Amino acid sequence: MKRPRSILTPFLLLALAQSVLASNESGASPDYQRLDNLLARTASRTSEFLDQFSDVKCTEHVRQEKLNKDEKVELKEDSTYDYLVILTNDSGELSLAESRIPIREAKKDRKNTSMLLSNGFATLFLVFHPYYAAAFKFTPAGEEVVAGHTLEKINFQHVPGMKSPAALALRGREYPLELSGTAWIDPATGSIAKIEAGISDSLQDVGLKTLTSQIDFAPLTFSDSKLQYWFPTQARVEVETPRQHWRNVHQFTAYKKFSVTTEEQVVKK
Repeated sequence: MKRPRSILTPFLLLALAQSVLASNESGASPDYQRLDNLLARTASRTSEFLDQFSDVKCTEHVRQEKLNKDEKVELKEDSTYDYLVILTNDSGELSLAESRIPIREAKKDRKNTSMLLSNGFATLFLVFHPYYAAAFKFTPAGEEVVAGHTLEKINFQHVPGMKSPAALALRGREYPLELSGTAWIDPATGSIAKIEAGISDSLQDVGLKTLTSQIDFAPLTFSDSKLQYWFPTQARVEVETPRQHWRNVHQFTAYKKFSVTTEEQVVKK
């Protein structure tokens, strides 16, 4: 009997809302005051980024892998898409959806092997968006020098019962994910350079053993502007059940700004 395919996707509904950015220990020390200031900058930057991200398109290359018991690649599939995020405003509510137009899709010649569909991980920055930030507890985790830049590390933990920006879609149902992880953030601008996120054992009852992800961002500059835009360059997702192990890697390249009449190619550095 063919096993159902697992699908990971973000919740699509967004709304402009006031959120409490401080952690539960806000104001208790200078470290937490510094955290609150950084979270405020990151929330503002994330809101701007969402608008910027919906004004570009790119090429997305997806490699889906199924691993065997020895962690060797048993099966792999490669696909390429024209990718963009569609942001709309309907009756005062923002709606976010991903669009993928196939350029080259993998041949579906397998019969009894299920592959993981992992959509929406490029938008995990929504953890810091004003609509979702109140659903997480944030704590400082020190500094780390990455590629010559000193970044602030912020741990986040989803608060049970609150809304989540991600869900597992399985057998016709959606299960909100209790995400936790770490973000690496530029303290001066609030731009996110990297996010690592996963879940604990909250979905063992539906057969999900572990889920881990890493999303890398990089600054890009377009020919019509000197401003830097931080866009996702790679999203890596791994999922394990008691009997299955999948790994998907999404590569995002060739970003272009677009409008009704013009397109601008990103300037490579």
